[in-house]
Amino acid sequence: MRVGVPKEIKNHEYRVGMTPMGVRELTEQGHQVQVEQNAGAAVGFSDADYEQAGAVIVDDPRAVFTWADLIVKVKEPQPDECTWLSADQVLFTYLHLAADRALTEALLASGCTAIGYETVEDPHGGLPLLAPMSEVAGRMAVQAGAHCLEKAQGGRGVLLGGVPGVSPGRVMIIGGGVVGENAARMALGMGAQVCLLDKSLARLRQLDERFNGALTTLYSTQENIEQQLAQADLVIGAVLLPGAAAPKLVTRSMLGLMRPGSVLVDVAIDQGGCFETSRPTTHADPIFELDGIVHYCVANMPGAVARTATLALTNATLPYVEALAQHEWRRALQEIPGFIHGLNVHSGRIACAGVAEAFDLPFSAPQIELGSA
Repeated sequence: MRVGVPKEIKNHEYRVGMTPMGVRELTEQGHQVQVEQNAGAAVGFSDADYEQAGAVIVDDPRAVFTWADLIVKVKEPQPDECTWLSADQVLFTYLHLAADRALTEALLASGCTAIGYETVEDPHGGLPLLAPMSEVAGRMAVQAGAHCLEKAQGGRGVLLGGVPGVSPGRVMIIGGGVVGENAARMALGMGAQVCLLDKSLARLRQLDERFNGALTTLYSTQENIEQQLAQADLVIGAVLLPGAAAPKLVTRSMLGLMRPGSVLVDVAIDQGGCFETSRPTTHADPIFELDGIVHYCVANMPGAVARTATLALTNATLPYVEALAQHEWRRALQEIPGFIHGLNVHSGRIACAGVAEAFDLPFSAPQIELGSA
C-alpha cells in the first residue's frame, strides 16, 4: 500500500503522524511510504532519518495527499487538505468532528473514508488511541493552569503548592477519566488541594483507593459543581463523551461564583468544550479573560510537548496503521476488536452516531458501511 505522512499545518502543531521507526516497519513489510519534507524536523526526526528508514521525501504537501492510499496524520485536516482528499483514500488521524460542522461537511464532500483515533475502542471499551494524548493533556492542564494563575497572566497570583505558612491552591477537576486522573496526579504532586467530580461511583472509589485518600472525590451534581467553583483557584474540564459534543457543565452565569483571576482549563475543547464560555485558542494566543475568569482552551495541547506526544501517540497507532496498510480497510476494522468504532465518515455518509447527533444529520452504522460498495 502507498502510505503518505504529511507535515502538520495547524497552528503550533509540531507532532508528526509516523516516526522513522514506524516507517521502517512498513517498508520492511513491502509498503511504500512518502513523507513530506521536514514533517518530523520539529521533534528531532530529520528527512535523512526517514530516508534511511525507506521513505521517499516529497516537498509538495498536495503530492503526498494525492499519491497516497492511506494518509496518516495527527490533527484533523485543514481546509486546503480537505480539498486534496478523494473517495478512494483512507484518512487516519484525530478528527473530533462533533465540534466542527464545516470539517464534517468537507470530509463528506470528499467521499473519503475517515477513521478517527479518538473513537477507536479496545475490547474493554477503552480508547487506546486517545489515552496517550489524554495522559499528556491531563498533565499539561495543571502546568498550563499553574502558569495562568500567575498575576502577569491575569490570574489570582496563587502558587498551587503554597509555601510553609500559606495555604496551597485549590484545584477542581470535572471528569475522572484518563485526563482527570493524570491532572489529579500532577496537581497533588505539586502540593495542591484537589477535588475531582465524576458521575461514576465505581470510578470515584477506584481513584480514592489509587490516591490513598489524598484526592477528595465528589459525585458530580450541579450543586457540588457550584460549591466547588466558589472555592477553586483552577478548574480543569476533563469530560468526554466519545465522538460526541461535550456537555456544558459550567455555564456563564456560574462564573459569577468564582473569584476573579481564577482559571478554567478546558481539555474537552476538541469536542466543543465543557464550559459554556469556552472557545478554541492556540498556542500562539492561548488565553482570554471573560467575566474576570482566565480561560485556557488550546485545542491541541499536547502539541506543545511534541516529541513526547509524538512518541506516545505513534507507539499506540502503529499496530493499527500496519493493519490498514496490510489489509483492505474493511478487513482491518473487522479483525481488530473495537477498531470499527473509529469509522467516522465513509463515502459521503456519517458512521459515528455522536457526530450525526451533533449536527442532526443522517447516520449510517459502521457495520452497514463495511458492507457498502
